[in-house]
Order: sequence, then C-alpha cells, then structure tokens
Amino acid sequence: MRKSRTSLVAAIAVALLAVPAAGVAQAQNSSPATPRYQPQMVAALADSLHVSEKAAADRLDHQAAQEDQLADVVEEGKTRTDGAFFDASGNLVVNAPDDRAASQIEKAGLHARVPEHGKAALTSAKEQLDEQAAEQAPEGISSWSVDLSADRVDVEVNDMDARGARSFLKTARSFGDAVHVVKGAEPLASQATVYPGSAMTWTDDQGSWVCSVGFGAQDSSGKDYLVSAGHCLASLPDLSVDGDHFAKGTDSRYEVGRDSVDMGIAAVDQGDSIATEVGTWGSTDGNVAVEGSKRAPEGADLCKSGQTTGWTCGKVEAYDVTVTYVDEHGGPDTVVSGLGESTVCTEGGDSGGAYISGNQGQGMTSGGPTNQSCGGLNSSTKSYFQPLDDTLEHYELTLDTH
Repeated sequence: MRKSRTSLVAAIAVALLAVPAAGVAQAQNSSPATPRYQPQMVAALADSLHVSEKAAADRLDHQAAQEDQLADVVEEGKTRTDGAFFDASGNLVVNAPDDRAASQIEKAGLHARVPEHGKAALTSAKEQLDEQAAEQAPEGISSWSVDLSADRVDVEVNDMDARGARSFLKTARSFGDAVHVVKGAEPLASQATVYPGSAMTWTDDQGSWVCSVGFGAQDSSGKDYLVSAGHCLASLPDLSVDGDHFAKGTDSRYEVGRDSVDMGIAAVDQGDSIATEVGTWGSTDGNVAVEGSKRAPEGADLCKSGQTTGWTCGKVEAYDVTVTYVDEHGGPDTVVSGLGESTVCTEGGDSGGAYISGNQGQGMTSGGPTNQSCGGLNSSTKSYFQPLDDTLEHYELTLDTH
C-alpha cells in the first residue's frame, strides 16, 4: 500500500475500529475540566454518568489515586490482599483475607472488606469449571466468571435442558453458595459479519469478511504488528484497507471447536503503521490518543470504538471470564477463556475494536449476545473483550503510544 500510515491513521483507527470478522485512549492533555485528560474521554464519561465534565474528570482522578494507593500497599508488602474492585460510587474496595489485613488496608486510606469467599477461592472454583469445559464445550452455558463485588462465580445459562448444561451445572452447584446460576441468558457468538464494504477485509473459503483494526505494537527488533481479536486472524489472512494490502496474519490462538484464547497478531507491511488514536465516531470532538495499556480494575469506566455501533461506553464487569461461543455457520461451539466482560454494547461487525479506560488501552472486542441491539452511546448491555495487556505479554510486544 503506497499511502503513508499517517493518512491511514484515520481509516484504521476510525473505520476499522469496529467491524470484526467473527462476531480509549486518552491523552495527557487536555480537558476543559482538567489538563490531565482529553476532552473526548471526559465528555463521553460525563454523558455516560449523567454528570458534569468536571465531575467526570474528578472521578477519573479519584480512581487513579486509589489505584496508586493500592499499588503502594502491595509493593511495600504492608499487608495481603485478595482482589479489588470499584463500587458504583467509584470507590476502590479491597478484599482482605482477615480483619487484621482489613485494618491495615483502611489505615492506608482505602475501603476494605473480609469476604466470605474471596478472589483466590472463587478463581479456584472457576478454574475447575474451565477444566470440565476444556474436555467438552458445555452446550447451553453462555459464560462463567468471578464477580468480585458479589463474591461469587456467576454461571449464565441459555438452555437449562441442554445435555452439556446439566452436567456442567451439577459441578457448579457442588461449590454451594460460591456459585450463582443465572437463567435466561442469550447465546453468545464472536461478532463476525460478512461485509462487502471496505475496512479491514479479507477473503477465505467461507466468503468475504471484515474486522476492526485494534492496536499497533512492535517487537524487540522494531517490526510493526497489528494486535487484534484472534478470530479475526484465525486463517492468517492477507488484510486490506480500502482495497490496499497492509498486513498479513501471522498467529492466532483461536480455533473453532477447540479451547481457545481470542488473541492474534498480523505483521504490518513495511512503510505502513497503525494509528495511536482511537476514533469516537462523531460522539466527541476528534480522536483520542493511546498512552498505555494499564489494566483498569473491575467497576472502572471504559469506552470502545466499533464500525457497527460506533462509540459506546460502560463499565468493566469482570476479568478471566470463560464463554461458550456458538458458531453461526453451523460449526461446533468454541470455549474461549481469559476474556474481560463489560456493560459496553457491541454488535456483529464490532470485533477487534479498541476498548479504552482513561488513557489506557484495555482490549479488543471479542463477542457478545447474538441478538443484542445497541441504541447509542450508553446502551449498557454486555460484551466481551480480549485484554490488551495479556496479548502484548504473550507475543512479547510493546504497545505503540501517542
């Protein structure tokens, strides 16, 4: 492709940040309310929370300060912790293993509680369910994940009568009140769509496809890569933007019908590069810069950019979520682990799109409920994303930042 990646920045960061094939960033400067944040992110958060832009910026400052306090407690070895999350008011709640640890956490200026179960015990239960699912995809089960705030593992079921569901739920219920079964969930799918238009496109033996571009990164030698959802790159396709080749899939950890992780990378053509700004689809003034990939705690606010649904916002619900994706082409179900869950709304064609919290990239759209419909900026429903930090670590890449 002969165009410089500077010109392709807008095409990729905006037009491609949303159109997946199977299924924000914020600068240091400048916000009307505070110079620490870009106006785009502050405006989106303010609209989402129905507060002023100053209140939104203050909330971001408050969350960041609490994260720093917790990091100090952990790094200095002052006490043990067992997970943490932001509550609805934006306060960081830290799980403590006992009353003594809780007292030490509170002396450091943070909220603490001693849960009945805690993250370690709940994660152990969830991992046992993962092991059962790895042997056979549990038909009728949509997802299972640790809900730190509720102190339980949530198992979401779309068909209680499915044979796979009965066996899976028997195991889940063996953990007693540490597991909560949620009935009436929608089946999930990686959010792919067959699309004859532009964006990041390719063709394989099943037809023509489109996906969103996620984030750019480099290896230790300086080679440029696209970091995306694995199902977008499962066939290691040649990728094009506006008909011009710009990248070639080199690895994917997603395979239909097998225990998978929804991450993949593509080598970017020499002379091209991936934008370090995420488009907001006209919801705010201009794009938003990517400054890092620090993971946001559960309960933190975040937004995503996607071709189908544009700029939508919500909150982080959970990490290390395992889901069962149905194959809309009649193939076998696929169990995908290691995902993040959010209340951000997505639809088919959003896969690979970038998630941002504050100024930190969070991940790429993976999937969501098959019949979900989004109505705008704050359509709070459900979606799943592949965490960016895990992907960068696995492939030993460094994120391109603004």
